[in-house]
Amino acid sequence: MDEKGHIGIAVTAAVGAAVWYLFGGWTIMLQALLILVFVDWVTGWAAAWIHGELRSMKGFIGVAKKVSIFVFVTVAHVIDAVLGDMHYLRDTVVFFYLANELLSIIENAGKMGVPMPPIFKDALALLESKSGTKQEKGGTNDVNDEPSEK
Repeated sequence: MDEKGHIGIAVTAAVGAAVWYLFGGWTIMLQALLILVFVDWVTGWAAAWIHGELRSMKGFIGVAKKVSIFVFVTVAHVIDAVLGDMHYLRDTVVFFYLANELLSIIENAGKMGVPMPPIFKDALALLESKSGTKQEKGGTNDVNDEPSEK
């Protein structure tokens, strides 16, 4: 095996060890979260592009928020490890962000003018009302939104 092969194996092992250490292993829920975070980022970018609202700083803040999702998952995993490694808190945090990302993807699609089946609109309204993500002003408190001033 050449030097590049050894480096590839070392990098793969390091990434695997980091994922195991930070998240408690790679689960289907973490895979789904990663996919939804990426899809939300792409649809948010597309919606901003369609409306001529692409801004470097806003994009940087959005990426920082996406990274913070995985920081919160890591914190939840560490707390779970202290409490017995049952992954209850980590899984709860991941479920919350899965729902939040799904809502954001649906909203981004709506902003792009993609026709929405009524069931999605109803589900969006129901999830927003149940999760408490609706703000007083009628907007949503989404990970892609700017912080609201009160």
